[in-house]
Amino acid sequence: MSHVLTVEDDPLTANEIVAKLEQCGFAVEWVDNGRDGLARAMGDNHDIITLDRMLPGMDGLTILTAMRAAEIKTPVLMLSALGDVDERVRGLRAGGDDYITKPFDPDELSARIDVLLRRRSDQQPNDTTLEVGSLRVDLMSRRVTLNEVEVALLPTEYRILEFMVRNSGQTITRSMLFEAVWGYHFDPGTNLIDVHMGRLRRKIDPQGLEPLIQTVRGRGYILT
Repeated sequence: MSHVLTVEDDPLTANEIVAKLEQCGFAVEWVDNGRDGLARAMGDNHDIITLDRMLPGMDGLTILTAMRAAEIKTPVLMLSALGDVDERVRGLRAGGDDYITKPFDPDELSARIDVLLRRRSDQQPNDTTLEVGSLRVDLMSRRVTLNEVEVALLPTEYRILEFMVRNSGQTITRSMLFEAVWGYHFDPGTNLIDVHMGRLRRKIDPQGLEPLIQTVRGRGYILT
């Protein structure tokens, strides 16, 4: 069982986080202020931390900076009502592993936590090949094969596929995909993801075969 430390001063938000994560099988510890949050985080006995940006006693950036200075490498998912680009950049540069703005969907929160945990536990430094079924991605050569036949992908298509393969079996929201591939938050008014995903699917999901990429209605995609 994975252990999550949630540092959040708003009881309603904290209860929502705790309920969702416990439903997903996590053991959750909640503290409601920055000083206690830092003390718990320094214990380094959690698998992941959800950290609010604005906290009484000590803000989230201060906690995060102190953790990284002490070489505490626990993955941190920053939560904040401050959603502008500068704030997200500050959080990530201070050592945050991901950043989600309030209000958020609890399903997306749990999905992002799954991604961070998989990234921490499943990807070893010398792993150079990823495989899902008959799909194989060579990270060194950036070569993709399906049923041992090479698939020619454009750079953006490759980045989408690599991200999905790294997180296979997990629902990937459109906003997660947008941030991972393009580096900024999802604009609901653009069809950029649809265009590239359509091209990618035509290349790795030939007609007549069960598709690898499935659409999760209202949420995003999953690579099975």
